Parts: sequence; C-alpha cells; structure tokens
Amino acid sequence: MGIVENMAVRAREASRLLRCCSPESRAKALNSMADKLIECKQQVLDANAADIAAAGELTPAFKKRLTVDEKVFKYMVKRLQEAAALPDPVGRVLDARVMPSGLDVKKVAVPIGVIAMIYEARPNVTTDAAAVALKSGNAVILKGGSESLRTNRILAQAMRSAALEAGLPADAIQLIDTADRSAVTELLQQDAYVDLIIPRGGKSLIKAIAEGTRIPVLKHYDGICHQYIAADADENMAIQVVVNSKCQNVAVCNALETLLIDSAVSDAMLKNIANALQAHGVEIRGCADFCTRVPGCTLASDSDWDTEYLSSTLSIKLVNGIDEAMKHIAEHGSGHTDGIITSSQDLADRFIAGVDSASVLVNASTRLSGGGDYGMGAVVGISTDRLHARGPVGPAELCSYKWVAVGNGQLRD
Repeated sequence: MGIVENMAVRAREASRLLRCCSPESRAKALNSMADKLIECKQQVLDANAADIAAAGELTPAFKKRLTVDEKVFKYMVKRLQEAAALPDPVGRVLDARVMPSGLDVKKVAVPIGVIAMIYEARPNVTTDAAAVALKSGNAVILKGGSESLRTNRILAQAMRSAALEAGLPADAIQLIDTADRSAVTELLQQDAYVDLIIPRGGKSLIKAIAEGTRIPVLKHYDGICHQYIAADADENMAIQVVVNSKCQNVAVCNALETLLIDSAVSDAMLKNIANALQAHGVEIRGCADFCTRVPGCTLASDSDWDTEYLSSTLSIKLVNGIDEAMKHIAEHGSGHTDGIITSSQDLADRFIAGVDSASVLVNASTRLSGGGDYGMGAVVGISTDRLHARGPVGPAELCSYKWVAVGNGQLRD
C-alpha cells in the first residue's frame, strides 16, 4: 500500500468517526484550531518566508498568493472562528412528511465523506479547506503546491493537534507532505476511499485532474464575468459598479471581464464609463460600434469575448437590448458570475430568470459573489458545475443527504 493510499484509508476511517461527533465537538475543534494557529504564528511566518526565499524569482501575482503576512494570518484565524460559529449543517431536516401509513419520512443532511483538496500557492486554502470540511463532518486530504510546503506543514500540524485535543480523529485533516508529483497521480486513483476532489488553481490544473480520475470533481474552469448596463441604468451607479467589478482586484475569478452596454445609452455616458475605467489603468477593447462612438479604444477581436484576462484589460460590446445581452452571455460566459445594472424590476427579473450562472447580481459588483459577502464564511472555492454545488462552496455545500424513515411495523401491501 502506497503512502497516499494509506492516508486515504485513514481518512475514510476518520470520516466514519466524524459522522458520529456532535456539532459542539466540531465547533470546539475549530476554535481550538484557531487558538493553535495563534500560538504558532511566528513559526508560520518563518516557514512562509523560507518558502518564498526557496521559490526564487516570482511574478508579483504569484508572490502575493504565496505570502502569509499579518493580514492573511488574521484572515486565516478569523475564517476558522467564523466556521465554528456558523449553524451546523449536518443533521438538518431538508424535507419531512408523514405518510398515510404512519411512516415518518425525513430527508436529512449528512457529510459527503472524504474530500481531497488539490491547490496551488495559497496557504490560506489549507485552513479554509480544513475549516469547511470539519464543519460539515468530512475528512480532508490536502495537497498544496510544493512552493508552500513548509508553511502548510506548520498549519496542518497545528490543526491536527487541535482536532485531537478536541476529541476528533487527527486523521480528519491530512497533508500530503511531499513535492513529488506522483503523489497527485496516486491520490487521483483512490476512488475506493475519496468521495470528492476539489481542485483550486489554473484551468490546466483543473482539466488535468478532471481527466485523470474516476472520482467526482467539483470544477471551476473560467471566470468570464459580465455586467450588462441597461438603457435605464443610473449613470453614477453604473460607473461605480463597473469600476469596482473590474478594478478592485483584477486577478480574481469574479472580476469583470466583459462589459455589455445597451446601444441606447448616450455617447456622453459611454465616454464617462470609458474615462472612469481608463483612469484606473484599464485597457479597453471595444466592438466596432463602441470604438466608433468612443474613439481611441482598441478594436476587440473575436477571441476577446472568450478571454478571462485576470489583468487590467476589459472587453466592451454594445448590444441591442437585454435579449442580445443574455444571448452573448449564454454563448461566451463561463457560468460564474454575471450582473445587470438597471432601474427596472421587470428587466432585473428577466435577467435573473434568463441567465444561467452560479451567481446573478442586480445593481451590485461582481466582486461580491463569494462566501464572505454571501454570509457563508469560509469556502473552498467557487463551483461552476450544475450538479450538486454551484457558486461558493461552504459547509452546507459539502453535505449530501440520506432518507430516514421511522415506522411502527409498517409493511408494503
């Protein structure tokens, strides 16, 4: 039996024990994990500094993802504490009825079992994944990137110790402690023990994992997010929402990538929108009609409508009404987050009904489509799948359900 298979076997056994643990014990473990992190804070920061030094030259974006500074450390502790305080998702009665025979039937939320989390760079995913998994009664196997291995070791050791002290199995949280890529290959083969894989990283990583395993994979390939500015949109609101959607953080999956504007919007408003974006360093790639009405912008190519830039580049297209906007989103969107800016409840309702994305927003920034802004606390990522979980994946989304029927001797006729 290989090392990873042995971990998977132990995770399966831990998941069986977790199913019988009380909500109070899971909350106690999560609070204890936060306390343990505070106790070993300097070790975490030192290990992270060593990871960064060993990584050599890094792009600014990658270094930001890898770094644990004071702000990130406080975030990690806070997410564990928030998870502890959330309503417990396990055991919720999702449906209930008493049949004419007297059979009492309930649909009850239960843990999925064993979750494998494969991710790149971000050490905060280590604590987020442990928090969400433990809160939902699941065991988790963590495989972070080799560049953050020193940091992840300290985090995993602290959390395992806290879980054990709280009366939970230490193997509920396991870290694959190697940079050897063969460990991922072995993990993908553990369909007898692992129930779900959640990859978090670039499109190539997610695609490779989905194609290399029989285990169900919760996927999020692209974040090609849209805002549609309707003809009746308030100009000040539209500019503020668009600028925040695009510029608050350009390198994240819910940043705006394509702006659709009703062609009935005035030339003056179009120019004001462009000026506001350009003042924040945004390069605009517009359709032919937009470039004619707002000179000085780069003409967009066909590929721009299918591009997740993750940079200060934005494509803009003029459309003839909401139906054309929704058609464009259906053809070019990734099902992540799309929004409308309008003063009309009728248009808002049509957009909500017609756009099939994990998150649909009305008069709000696309940057708000996340666990914290939805009141979910820690999440393990965003799902653009249509089955099981969609959008931010928190503790409730890492539950399945079972049917429980209680009778007093009923028999089938």
